[in-house]
Amino acid sequence: MSHSRQCVLLIQLAALHSKIQKSTVGPLSQHGISLTEYLVLMQLQDTPGHTLRRIDLAERVGLSASGITRLLNPMEKIGLVDKQESARDARVSLVTLTEAGARVFEEAGASLDAVAWSLFSPLSATQTDSISRALNTVM
Repeated sequence: MSHSRQCVLLIQLAALHSKIQKSTVGPLSQHGISLTEYLVLMQLQDTPGHTLRRIDLAERVGLSASGITRLLNPMEKIGLVDKQESARDARVSLVTLTEAGARVFEEAGASLDAVAWSLFSPLSATQTDSISRALNTVM
């Protein structure tokens, strides 16, 4: 059976995802976080006020409501984020990046840059930009 181009691409992207996950474990664990936790910190860092509703944060990092809660609980315990209930709606909780979380995000960013460079240095700037544009089209 031969696969369509799209199926081959899907399989290649899944393999790349696994490679990225494996490549980031060690460097990010030196900062006490995982790649998914880094993505949470990044979303909060990039948001005005460094605060998001929990459900919006879950959507941005591709997790379910329960998945983001399980991820945030230990992050809150070690002081990377604060969670607060909304004064207007008890069903809504807000997540805020702490100073410690911002510091870990910045320090881990240097480690992530090194991983990205090692993975993608064989690509030219033109190839990197082309892949990035293509991915943005489907994301």
